[in-house]
Amino acid sequence: MNLIEEIAGEICKIILPIEEEVFFGNSKSNIAICTLSSITLLQDISKSPIINDVAIVGRLLSENKGIDALVRSMLSNKKIDTLILYGKEVLGHKSGDSLICLHKNGIDENHRIMGSSSPHPILTLTKKQVLEFQNQVKIINKIGETSISKLTGIVESLKKTQ
Repeated sequence: MNLIEEIAGEICKIILPIEEEVFFGNSKSNIAICTLSSITLLQDISKSPIINDVAIVGRLLSENKGIDALVRSMLSNKKIDTLILYGKEVLGHKSGDSLICLHKNGIDENHRIMGSSSPHPILTLTKKQVLEFQNQVKIINKIGETSISKLTGIVESLKKTQ
């Protein structure tokens, strides 16, 4: 990122503050959910019975720092082996698409997510960390879905395969 983009980002944080929210559920679960830009969905999940069946629920707003943080979080909890991408994609950033590209294609020598159409898909992760993430986590791509009942069905079917 260049200086102007960093300054614009800092101004946005002041003008349009976005709380970073993560909700922890069952520490014995192997399932994580990422609601992408769907903040209401994230809050609804945190208040629903689903939270008792998943380890963590959070969102992903950016294709760089957000993915860096998500991958590091997943790697720090080796028990989590399934990530459900659910909710609305982040317009412009396409963070969900970038995460899928990272999982499928990895990063190049400049740490750019290969195949990503996001504006700035450059990570601080190492190739080793990306490989660990690819090997540890299975991604279930349900980007665009927002139904709690459908999500409940997905989580229930995953619990049966544990």
